[in-house]
Amino acid sequence: MVLSVSRRTDIPSFYSEWFLNRVKAGEVCVRNPMNPQRVSKIKIHPDAVDFIVFWTKNPAPMLDRIGELKDYCFYFQFSLNSYAKDIETKLDRKATIIETFKRLSDKIGPERVLWRYDPILINPTYSVDYHIANFEKIAARLKGYTYTCTISFVDFYRNAAKNFKEHNIKQPNLDEKKLLAKHLSITARANGITVGTCAEGIGFEEFDIKHAKCIDDSLMERILGCRLNAVKDTNQRKECGCIQAIDIGAYNSCRNGCAYCYANYSPNAVKIHSLKHNPLSPLLIGDVQADDIITVREMKSLRGPFPQPNRAQLD
Repeated sequence: MVLSVSRRTDIPSFYSEWFLNRVKAGEVCVRNPMNPQRVSKIKIHPDAVDFIVFWTKNPAPMLDRIGELKDYCFYFQFSLNSYAKDIETKLDRKATIIETFKRLSDKIGPERVLWRYDPILINPTYSVDYHIANFEKIAARLKGYTYTCTISFVDFYRNAAKNFKEHNIKQPNLDEKKLLAKHLSITARANGITVGTCAEGIGFEEFDIKHAKCIDDSLMERILGCRLNAVKDTNQRKECGCIQAIDIGAYNSCRNGCAYCYANYSPNAVKIHSLKHNPLSPLLIGDVQADDIITVREMKSLRGPFPQPNRAQLD
């Protein structure tokens, strides 16, 4: 199985101690976000976990403890944008985050640190020209520390509507998207980086940009050196190419404070959930209750051999 850690919150930044405690325990519990009384218990021993995909904007709390994951294969989806604190309110200075990116790459290798420049939003401060110029600055500093950049354009979520209005946020139009795609691709290639898109319905093949998979079986197979018998995750958007994974995060628990966030419904909900966090609990937020309905999910490895070549064709 593949663990997603996590699309719903920034576990490396805020809950790394909890996650590493779960690794030691060999199991984790996850509440069903649609039916919170139902809890899945999942064994996360190395023989069942084929890969871990981390999602983060700041993995600094994990850097000195990466060695505790020596029995697992993993890579990081590392979001590094050019926004200031008006949009990403709780993040460190960009210079600090870039140094963290480099340190992580030095520890685990550039193939396993995937840069995300997303979501791309437009407003009077963050124009197309602004993105082009600042992407170039970041890409130059990340040269040699990553080989991949994933971009996407901001989507509108009901829980972020107030922030969108307050900051005059809009999605780039088609012409703006094409202009951005063209310039970002040229800049990335100049720095040894390939650009792909995340869950975008339109293609930019004319700019050498392909549809990316954030939870990418091809990359995992290359790192693992074996085949994964994986299938597309039908629970994601139609445009998403990711394979199936088990997400162990919880909504309303990320403290990055990004104005475009889809995973938090309100700052107050985040505050309440953060106070309920117990690093020793099997659950990310709160503890297992007596009336919870717990189901043990049997997870098996997806690993298999690569297909053998046809001897008749070889002869």
